[in-house]
Amino acid sequence: MMHELWEILVPTIDRTQTEYVKGFHKKWDTRVRAITGGLTIRPVEKGQWVHPVSKNVFAERMIPVKISGTRRQIEEICWMTAKYYDQEVVMAYRISEEILMVHKDGTIE
Repeated sequence: MMHELWEILVPTIDRTQTEYVKGFHKKWDTRVRAITGGLTIRPVEKGQWVHPVSKNVFAERMIPVKISGTRRQIEEICWMTAKYYDQEVVMAYRISEEILMVHKDGTIE
């Protein structure tokens, strides 16, 4: 299976506008590592989106996380994230179709 580089957006607050504590995120990190072996956590960013029915604008802070994995692994992570953070939708997008892992001994994956 071919690994690709993906980014997923992880929420920083719950439905009551309460910020998730660091330990809550760390449990998610552990689950992602169990699926793909690793992740890269980026600094928090601000985003906005419009609800398709109510047309209300929502402004949120989110954590972009880069993950190397197969499409199936990313789908599993998105589903787990939606359940774990109680989200209606989780967004992930492919950054790269190809990943090179060059080892110091000269081997390339």
